[in-house]
Amino acid sequence: MTDQTLNDRALRAGIIPEFRDLFGVTQTATDETKLALLHAMGLDGDDIAPTPLLPRWHVCEPGVPVALDCPGNWRLRLEDGTEIEGRGALPALPLGRHLLESAGARCWLLSAPARLPLPRKMWGLMAPLACLRSPDEGGIGSYDDLAQLAEGVGALGGAFLGINPIHAGFPVDPGGFSPYTPSHRRRFAPLYLPTATSAPEPGPLVVLPEELPARMQALEDEFRAAPPGSAFDAYLEHEGEALRIFALHQALSEKLGAYWDSWPVAYHDPKGEAVRRAAHELAGRSRFHAWLQYKAEGALSETQHRAKASGMDLGLYLDLAVGTHPHGAETWEDRQSFAFGASLGAPPDAFAPQGQNWHLAPFNPAHLIDTGFEALALTLRQQLRFSGALRIDHILGFERAYWVPDGDLPGAYVTMPRDAMLAIARMEAARAGAVIVGEDLGVIPDGLQHALEDSGILGCRLMCFEHAGDPPWYRAPQDYTEGAIASFSSHDLPTWRGWRSGREITLRRDMGITPPEHVEGMMSWRGREVEGFDGATGPYRDGYAPETPEAMASLLAQTASRMVALQIEDMLGLDNQPNMPGTVWQYPNWRQRLPTGVAEISASPVLANCARIMKRAGR
Repeated sequence: MTDQTLNDRALRAGIIPEFRDLFGVTQTATDETKLALLHAMGLDGDDIAPTPLLPRWHVCEPGVPVALDCPGNWRLRLEDGTEIEGRGALPALPLGRHLLESAGARCWLLSAPARLPLPRKMWGLMAPLACLRSPDEGGIGSYDDLAQLAEGVGALGGAFLGINPIHAGFPVDPGGFSPYTPSHRRRFAPLYLPTATSAPEPGPLVVLPEELPARMQALEDEFRAAPPGSAFDAYLEHEGEALRIFALHQALSEKLGAYWDSWPVAYHDPKGEAVRRAAHELAGRSRFHAWLQYKAEGALSETQHRAKASGMDLGLYLDLAVGTHPHGAETWEDRQSFAFGASLGAPPDAFAPQGQNWHLAPFNPAHLIDTGFEALALTLRQQLRFSGALRIDHILGFERAYWVPDGDLPGAYVTMPRDAMLAIARMEAARAGAVIVGEDLGVIPDGLQHALEDSGILGCRLMCFEHAGDPPWYRAPQDYTEGAIASFSSHDLPTWRGWRSGREITLRRDMGITPPEHVEGMMSWRGREVEGFDGATGPYRDGYAPETPEAMASLLAQTASRMVALQIEDMLGLDNQPNMPGTVWQYPNWRQRLPTGVAEISASPVLANCARIMKRAGR
């Protein structure tokens, strides 16, 4: 094909020809990268389709006539299956995804509120679910532990309890434990179901190779001891084919391995003959895995009920991973919704000069649009069934996503249908009466934060970064974004105590990530940051020493942001952060048990002090 044809096809597919990186250098997408990304989208071939008579999607508001010119005859299939025919002006539509057809063209009408209402001023706590057990207790934190903690935080006036993603993972691979590399984002992790098991040798770290099999064996014993009844059968009927395929995938994983790309080719197609035969052979195991989902959803529903009953406005604040493992249950079930041959990542920056490959399958925008954004809608809807708030990880990907082709090729940005995806988020949040938070940290595309604000989707503000100049001058609390959730840091950043001592700087030096010659300058800068922050808390800390968590919480409570989050590690005075980006086995990511149990956390004097600070600030 000619260069012009390739460039035209790439532009139509949303591949951005060039961008300016963090260092100000213009990066140009190569022809090889364009071809690889087109192939990943399934857009091979030289033909360029003619411009359709209708747009492929259009955003409208419920109850307002659709402002779309459709002069000929048209047919509408509403989300509930109702069909309407007419000519000329289109009627007002209810909330939902509706399909318009006219003159051979198709357009998805996305009927969503123009803006979500902001929540009242409130506070909550962020906690690592897997690590809620103390070193003496051992075991993996459970949904029951989560419910108990929610009740404790609710009694103190907290409005939400946030956790990392609880998507279904890889039970047969204890190494595949990162909550941000899930197997399926519409299914839930059964390893958090409560059992009587505990670690063989309790200690400060969750030892997955020991604890995961023990937890799964205890659940299997429970399943066999008390066969599920009619309620489970009704659940199977309601969930239908999607659950059947997921449960079969889990059963096949026990036999063939965690990741389907390593299975014999005959098992790659869930509709193939080999898989149909396996479905009969593994019917018992599939039923067990379906039961695990039944139990997990029941436990989550009970947890959310207990959280709300404790007085929480929102209850659980769940987290949606930005992508899914390219060879997990989600991609095996729904191959077409994802691009194969490319992974999500990030371009070169100061943190990762060679760029980043997150090894996550991206949504295929071509198929997403063709199906009316069904996969996105169903994924959001499933999370919002059990939560009052949902964080969308790396919502920058709603604007553009950085795709890294397989092989030794540079990546490029792919434009995503931002306005449509935001409309889907508003639609599903409106159905659930929930709050949506978009993690908008990093190099932010122009216009995205305005689009989030216009949608009523909250952004994220981290106090440790809200400064300018040298010595740093910290943002005044009244100048924080109202439509945001503010916190001191995050699970990927230092704790309050660790930040003050430069803990992550010395750890990264000791692991060989940070050159030793850079450490002195970094520690000097951290000292100036701490001094500046202590100056910022001065008018608000009400007698608390500047190094105390209460001093930090006093400033946080005064911010204009509607939601603020305390981190459990700060309440407990911990040095080490839960996750160290850029590490795998050099650091115990997601596996550091909290030093005390749930009851002791709820009774923490520091947490009680911070709760009083929040109440005085009107939260």
